[in-house]
This record gives sequence, structure tokens and C-alpha cells, in this order.
Amino acid sequence: MPYLTPEQYLEIERTEEWKNQYYQGKMLPMPLPGEAHCLMVGNVGSLLSQQLRSRPCQAYMSALRLLVPAMCFYTYPDVTVVCGEAKFQDESYDDTLLNPTVIIEVLSESTEAYDRGAKFKLYRSLESLAEYLLISSREIGAERFTRQPDGQWLLTSKDRLEDTIDLKSVDCRLLLADLYEKVEFPPPQPGRPE
Repeated sequence: MPYLTPEQYLEIERTEEWKNQYYQGKMLPMPLPGEAHCLMVGNVGSLLSQQLRSRPCQAYMSALRLLVPAMCFYTYPDVTVVCGEAKFQDESYDDTLLNPTVIIEVLSESTEAYDRGAKFKLYRSLESLAEYLLISSREIGAERFTRQPDGQWLLTSKDRLEDTIDLKSVDCRLLLADLYEKVEFPPPQPGRPE
């Protein structure tokens, strides 16, 4: 695929049926999520929207594009929370967010390494980002990374249905049992560790 400018990418993306990421001049198709992933994104978005109803914060589902300006990286987080006024790249379009407070990614087998590694590195350049939450779609487990005053990131992990994840930057609590409501895990594959 030929090199695309950010403007060319946005022109194409605004008319595409499928979502694509953009990084270093390349448009990258996003994999289609499975059932567990979709259920979990819906659960997280619903729980956050309910808790944020009377606050100056808003939860956005994966249809809202995010720009990491320092790296000219466009992507679609599974759930994004913004507190205060949402800022967008273009005054004519409200489709590319600039100032997330919390980003949540539901991990799948095909995206886990990317979400933990390269993508998180790109997200960390966002000054507004206070917390990054990764939720497994293959087993019970969630990892919250919280930006510390010195710029370091502190990891807190939970792996039981009775555990809660506290998103302190937006004053929300997520019970893992609620995140995994109606999610059925596939049986273990022979020869693969459980």
C-alpha cells in the first residue's frame, strides 16, 4: 500500500465501512472482534456510562477514533473516557478525540501483545491519559496502569470475579463479575496450558 498522509487517511476513513488504524503513513485494518470481546466492551461501556451519568465525564465506545498527536497514530480504543470538555482534532468533525482520561482495551489473542506493548507505548505520550485498563477476553483478569506524578506507570492486577477495579481518575468501580457477565470462555485447547 502506498504512503498516505494523515489527511488522505482521514478522507478515506470517513467513507470506509470498516475501521482502520493509521501509523507512519500506513492504513492498518483492524481485526474483527469475537463474541466475548463484543460482550465485554458493551459491559464496560454500560457500567461506566451508568456511573458517570451525573459527572462531567463521558464514556465512548470503540466507534470514536483517537489521535496520538506526538506519533501521528490514529486508532479506535475499545472504550475511552473523557472528563471535562472533549477536544477533537478538527472543528468540522467530532470524530477524532485528542484528550482521553482513561483508555480501556479488551485483549484478544490477536491483539494482546500489541495492546500491551507498542500501542501502550504510543498511548503513554498522551498527557491527558491517567489510566490504562487491559481486560482479558480469554480468562478472568484485568490490569490497570495508573500514571504516577513522576511519570512512571503503576500496575495493579485482579483475577477473581469478586475483585473490583477502581478507576480513580474518573471515580468509578468495576466489579470483574459485571465485566464478564454472559461471557463464556472456550474450552481449553489440547496441548495448550490453561
